[in-house]
Amino acid sequence: MRRLPRLLLSAALLLGLLALLAGLLAWQRFEHFRTSPAGAGEGAVLLVERGAGFAAILGKLRALGVDAGHDLEWKLLALRMDALPRLQAGEYALSPALSPEAILRKLIEGDVLRHRFTVVEGWSMRELRAALAADPVLADDLAGLDDAALMARLGRPDVPAEGRFLPETYLFVRGDGALDLLRRAADAMDAALAEAWAGRQPGLPLASPDELLTLASIIEKETGKAAERAEIAGVFVRRLRLGMRLQTDPTVIYGLGEAFDGNLRRRDLRTDTPFNTYTRAGLPPHAIAMPGRAALAAAAHPAEGDSLFFVARGDGSHHFSRTYAEHRAAVRRYQLGGR
Repeated sequence: MRRLPRLLLSAALLLGLLALLAGLLAWQRFEHFRTSPAGAGEGAVLLVERGAGFAAILGKLRALGVDAGHDLEWKLLALRMDALPRLQAGEYALSPALSPEAILRKLIEGDVLRHRFTVVEGWSMRELRAALAADPVLADDLAGLDDAALMARLGRPDVPAEGRFLPETYLFVRGDGALDLLRRAADAMDAALAEAWAGRQPGLPLASPDELLTLASIIEKETGKAAERAEIAGVFVRRLRLGMRLQTDPTVIYGLGEAFDGNLRRRDLRTDTPFNTYTRAGLPPHAIAMPGRAALAAAAHPAEGDSLFFVARGDGSHHFSRTYAEHRAAVRRYQLGGR
C-alpha cells in the first residue's frame, strides 16, 4: 500500500515535468513566431480600413503572403502587445524581413506609407491641376472648384492661383486630399516669397512681393539654366527701370491660353492681351507659372550689368547683348542660321 502513494507522486512529478517541458517548447515556438520573418511578399502593401477588426486585418496579411504562425498565436501576440485597441487605419509597406511583432508595431505606431507629389518648377496652374487629378492616391477634392473658389477655400480670397504654390516634393498618406497638399504648398510659397522680399536688393523697380513673384515666374519660364537666372533677371530689371517693354515670349504664350498650338507666330506677338509684354509695358497682371526658390532669389538679387537683350542659342542657354544692333546680329546667328 505504501508503494501506491509513491507511484502517484512519481506520476505527478512526471506529469509536471512534461507540462513544464511542453510549456517551454510552446514558449520557444511562440518566441520564434514573434521574432522571425513573417513571410510578407516583397513590395506588399497592407491597407487597414477605419474600423477594421483584427480578424479582417489578419486575413489581409494572409492574402499578402504572410504565413507565419497560427491565427491563435497572432491573437496572443496582439493581446501581449495590447495592440487590439491601438491599431491604426492606413496604408502600410511590408517586407519579407518584418516579423509579426514588427508588423503589429507598425500598425500600433501608425507608421503608414508616405507617397510623394512634386510640384514642378515652371508648371502653370492648369498643369498642376492636371497632375493632381492624375495622381492615383491623392483624393480628388477639387471637383467643382474653379481657381477663385479654390483660393477662397485656402483662405486667400481674391488672390490669383497662378504662381502661388511652391515647387517642391510633398509627402502625403492615402486619404489625404489635393486641397490639403495645395494648402501646404501655398503656405510654403508664402514663406519663401516673404523671405525673398525681405532680403531683396535695394532699389528694385518692384512695388510688392506679388510683383517679385510675377518677375520670378517669367525668369522661371525663360531659362532652365541656373547660372543664367540672375543675368536674365538683370535684363528685365534694367528694362523696367528704363520703361522698356519686357518683350518676353512666355507671357505672350500664357496670354494665348489654350489657343496656343506650340508655334508662336508674329501675329501672336501683335495680339494684345493683358499678358502680352510686347504690346504692354511693365509686368503682367500676375505670375504666369510656379517659380522655384532659385527664380525667387534671382528676382530679388538680379545680376549687375548693361545687357538689355538676350536670345536663345538653341542649346538651352542664351546670348546677351547690350544694344539692339548686337541683338539683331545674335538673332541672325543663333535663330536664322547666319542669314
